[in-house]
This record gives sequence, structure tokens and C-alpha cells, in this order.
Amino acid sequence: MIQAWLQRLARFLDRPFFPWKKLVVGFSLGQFALENWLLYRQYKVYQQTAKPKALTDEITQETFDKSQDYSRAKARFSVISSLFNEAKSMYMLYIDIFPLGWALAGAAVAQWLPAPFTGEITRSLIFVFGLSILDTVLGLPFDYYRHFVLEEAYGFNKMTRGLWIVDALKGLALTVAIGTPIGAAFLSIVHRTGSAFFYYLWLFMVAFQLLAVTLYPIVIVPMFNKLTPLAPGPLRDDVEALCRRLKFPLDELSVIDGSKRSAHSNAYFSGLPWKKRIVLFDTLIEQSSGKEVEAVLAHELGHWKMGHTTRILLVHQAHLFYLLAAWSSFIGNRSLYAAFGFEKERPIMIGFMLFNMIYAPVEVVVQLMMNLFTRRMEYQADSFANDLGYKTDLAKSLIKLQIKNLSAMDADWLYSSFHHSHPILTERLKAIGWVSDGKPATADLKEENAVKEEEVVAASGREL
Repeated sequence: MIQAWLQRLARFLDRPFFPWKKLVVGFSLGQFALENWLLYRQYKVYQQTAKPKALTDEITQETFDKSQDYSRAKARFSVISSLFNEAKSMYMLYIDIFPLGWALAGAAVAQWLPAPFTGEITRSLIFVFGLSILDTVLGLPFDYYRHFVLEEAYGFNKMTRGLWIVDALKGLALTVAIGTPIGAAFLSIVHRTGSAFFYYLWLFMVAFQLLAVTLYPIVIVPMFNKLTPLAPGPLRDDVEALCRRLKFPLDELSVIDGSKRSAHSNAYFSGLPWKKRIVLFDTLIEQSSGKEVEAVLAHELGHWKMGHTTRILLVHQAHLFYLLAAWSSFIGNRSLYAAFGFEKERPIMIGFMLFNMIYAPVEVVVQLMMNLFTRRMEYQADSFANDLGYKTDLAKSLIKLQIKNLSAMDADWLYSSFHHSHPILTERLKAIGWVSDGKPATADLKEENAVKEEEVVAASGREL
């Protein structure tokens, strides 16, 4: 039934001389205009000098001004980089980059590879990797500026230039190492399974994602960061006690050297349903008290306890199935291929990329709906931590993270709807019913840093 409906849709969409290319250009320019209009609305919020009422007693004017300045700098950078990317996309469409790249990939395959490896799959992989490398190279100046100028100006960048280069090379190597078998399997499934390919392709992608979730913390993360067990002490004892209380299947409790690259902080858990690993950023431990770290984890474990991770996974799989099924209506669309310079050939990978360009406006709506969905879950996880007795510690932790990360303190409602998967800080504080005690969170930070310094000095004295 689904296939029959999709086939009728495919016949309807395949119309000679349909202006697919103009449609793609229009979609791209329209999305570019929408994104920058939303950013303009948000930029006006960044220009405000008065602190949000809920944070009046919590954040100093100096911190607020610095946060606003950092947000404006990021917004200006976003405008310039998005303008460059849009110009790049338009130019590539103008010079017919797809048929040009496909021809170059064909020439490379014919010249350098033996006959058994000159088919569409090999050619498609070379084409995709070539575009990926080109995109990476063109984006290097912006990535460099973001890390070594913008982030460094506000004290967040901790990377050396050598580490930045190594990370880029590792990223490219991983793209080839993982992308080659996955891409080959992807194309092979489409070739072998006919009009029902999207069923089989969806099952393959689900299996791959589950495998990736399992292997990512074990194989990929150690390639970029060092993970060490959380040292014995009050924090470890309290976290393990919280996990036992919630019957969370904790297998490992680790600290990641996030400070190696950035001063930003975070925490997450990963692993199989019966065997989980909690990872704390060293910056989070440094910037927060033990109880505040515990409160952050109570929020994260609330997602697990209420089945949010499973629900999000199911929603993503439903979206993936819908995406692949929709693509099946375009996969043989002769007018779409012809509009982009493919009169005789209809390569599967090219068709998939063209479909994603056509589908882009729908993804904007999907992302908006996903933000509404995940925001509701964030409120629920905050409520869960609140019910466990972490209201004050959670609020203080959220405020400190906002301060240390210089995150935006307020947001335009429309910009936030499109771009924020989490409610903004003031919305979260209001939802848990927290009221300021009149003592700025920055004062707590100074006191805690002084205590930590005293502990270090005392420990050094004992060692001597």
C-alpha cells in the first residue's frame, strides 16, 4: 500500500522541464533569509543592557555585559560564515558542480583503479569524499577563526594549533574509514532491493546507529580525548548512591579532559540499556560544587528514568523511515536529474543529494517540532531533579554554567523556537519555582575556588 502510493507520487512529480533547479535555489535563498532574519531579531536581544529580571541578583552587570558581547560576536561571525556558505552553494549550482564532480570521479576511477572497482559505487564514494574534502578545506579559515580568534578572545579556546590540525586529519580519516563501508552498503542495498529499498535501507540504518551508539564511547571518543575513572571521594560516593537510588545500571564513572580543547562544560551518559557509562567534563567538576554536579546528573538521569532517550530514538527512527520513503518518490525522477545536468545517467548518490536539497524546507518544520518536543522533556527532567530535592543546587548549577559559558541570558521567542532544543535559563528557573536568595552565583564561584585552592595547598603540605 505504501509503495503503491509512493509510486503514484513519483509519477506525479516527474514532469518534463519542471524547474527543479530554480526551486532549489529559491529554497536555499529563502532559508538563508529566514535564518538571518531570525538572527537579526536575536541580535536586538543581545544589544540590551538591562539584565533579565529573574537574574538581577544572580549575575553581575559585568558578567551580563560580557555575555552579551560574546553573543554579538558569535552572531556577527554566524552572518559572515553563512553568507560565505550560501555564496559557495549558489556558485557550485551555477557551475554545475554535480555533473562536473561526477565526471572527475569517473575519470579518476578509470585511470587509477582496476576494472572490478570502476562501478557506480566506487565512483559515488570518490565523488562524495571529494566534495567533503573540498568543503572541509574551504571551511578551515572559518574554523580557525572561531577557535583561535573568537573563542580565544573570551578565554574558551584551549586547543593548540597542532591539536587543531591533528583533529582535522583524524576527522577526515574517520570519514573515509567509516564512510567507505557504510556508503558502499547504502548504495548496494538500494541497487539490490528494487522499489522496496527504503524498508531494507531503514533497517540497515537503525542497526548502524545502534552499533555506533555502542562503539562511539569505546572507540571514537578515546581517539580525541582521555577518559579516566572519577577519583574516589565524596563526589563519586554521592553519584554512585544516586544511581543506586534510581536503579541506574552504572558500569563506569569517568572524567573526560574537555579542558584540552575548551573551557565549556558538560556531562552525559551513554551505553547499552543494561550497562551505562556516565562521563563528567573536568571543566564541570572544576566550575561546580559536588552537590551541583550531582544535581546536573539528576537532571540527566531524569531523562533516562522517564524514557526520554528511548522516545527520542523512536521519533528519530520514524523520521528516518519517512525520509527514506519520501526519497523513493524521487529516486528515478528524470526531470530532477536533467535539471542538474544528468540527461542520461541517474546515479543513486546524486539523486539522494538532490532530494535532500528539495526536502530542506520540510526539515526546517521538522526541527521546529523536534524543539517543542525536546523542550517539554527538559522541563520534565528539571522537575524530576526538583522532586529529588535538588532545586537549589540545580538552579545554582544552571546559573553557574550560564556564567562560565557566557551563554545568552535571554532570547527572542521566535529565534528560540527555531534554534533552541532547551528552554532558556529564566524559563527553567521559573518552571522549578526557584527564587533567588539575593547572593550572586559569581560569589559562590569565588568562595568555592578559594576553598579548592586551600585544599590543594593543604594537600601539598601533607605530601611535603
